[in-house]
Amino acid sequence: MARIIMHNPIAELDGDEMTRILWRKIKDTLLSPYIQLNTEYYDLGLSHRDETGDAVTTEAAEAILRLGVGVKCATITPNAQRVEEYGLKNMWASPNATLRALLDGTVFRAPIVARNIKPSVRTWKKPITIARHAYGDQYKAVELRAEGAGEAFLVFHRQDGSENRAPIHKFDGSGILQAMHNTDQSIDSFARSCMEYALSVGQDLWFAAKDTISKKYDHRFKDVFAELYEKEYRPRFESAGIEYYYMLIDDAVARVIRSEGGFIWACKNYDGDVMSDMVSAAFGSLAMMTSVLVSPRGCFEYEAAHGTVTRHYRRHLMGETTSTNPIATIFAWSGALRKRGELDGTNDLRAFADALDKACIDTIESGAMTRDLAALFDAAERPAALTTDEFLNAVSANMRMLGV
Repeated sequence: MARIIMHNPIAELDGDEMTRILWRKIKDTLLSPYIQLNTEYYDLGLSHRDETGDAVTTEAAEAILRLGVGVKCATITPNAQRVEEYGLKNMWASPNATLRALLDGTVFRAPIVARNIKPSVRTWKKPITIARHAYGDQYKAVELRAEGAGEAFLVFHRQDGSENRAPIHKFDGSGILQAMHNTDQSIDSFARSCMEYALSVGQDLWFAAKDTISKKYDHRFKDVFAELYEKEYRPRFESAGIEYYYMLIDDAVARVIRSEGGFIWACKNYDGDVMSDMVSAAFGSLAMMTSVLVSPRGCFEYEAAHGTVTRHYRRHLMGETTSTNPIATIFAWSGALRKRGELDGTNDLRAFADALDKACIDTIESGAMTRDLAALFDAAERPAALTTDEFLNAVSANMRMLGV
């Protein structure tokens, strides 16, 4: 069979450690035999980011904006230990935070569901989609070590020379400081993206923050959502038979645990980071979650929601076989290919992406899976865990059974 032609490229953002190994295996086993891949390649591996002074991350973001679609491998955000391990010139910022700031988007994360993988939360019957604001808060915060006694202020200088000044704390001894920010434009983009997405999938939208404590910062989020909903979206939601709810974040957590799922939960940046991992783990595995950054500028970046699987990578370097779950990375590729097909009107590329997803789910539902999923079964019913290569080969065989 002739390979599918991609008429327009996507931005391909390579990454680090075990997911970098998976990246190549997925391309060789599941993509290149069927598609003439057309990508602009950007190496976001930590060493190359260091070599380029992290300029490559900005170049990758610009490529996504230009091409409309990107697919990203998991990457390392270095801490002090990583700086020493890699001999870095700098403790570079999170590439995800950089990309999200430049694309100004919202991250939508939803669990990948298989019939034989039961959620840990027994009430959950439908997937829960986390909509994570992808700008600001702790991820763009400025931090300072307060050395010795002194007084700290939060100061805003206006362009006209006037200023607002608020006391933060009077230190009797050393301490720490952190200043966060956000913008009305980014919050509006976040709210609008969430409401459009809810309408596109026909699901209720929840938004949660802590405005009772954060009476200006979180309350601004609450007000923007409420104003936008009343001004532009209430009639459309009512016509679609869906609803918008606001609640405090702690109330939302309790309601989510008691719910059956099937809704979109919009969260501020940090809340979304934490809750998406909780939801994915409860539905099966951190490696069983889709993640797409939707930018109001009309572009899409697909990635795996998990990290670089360092523990498995170190075993790989020792020559040991691993049972690393590649599903989220495969779905990042299929999501990007499907979107490229949608934008270009390439039906066979969209059909391929659908078949690839189905082959993955069929493989798991047949009882063939990696160790993280096999461990979810009771010992008496636990299937034998496949190695990474065995699992990829099983998916490939199912693709052939589907006639791909």
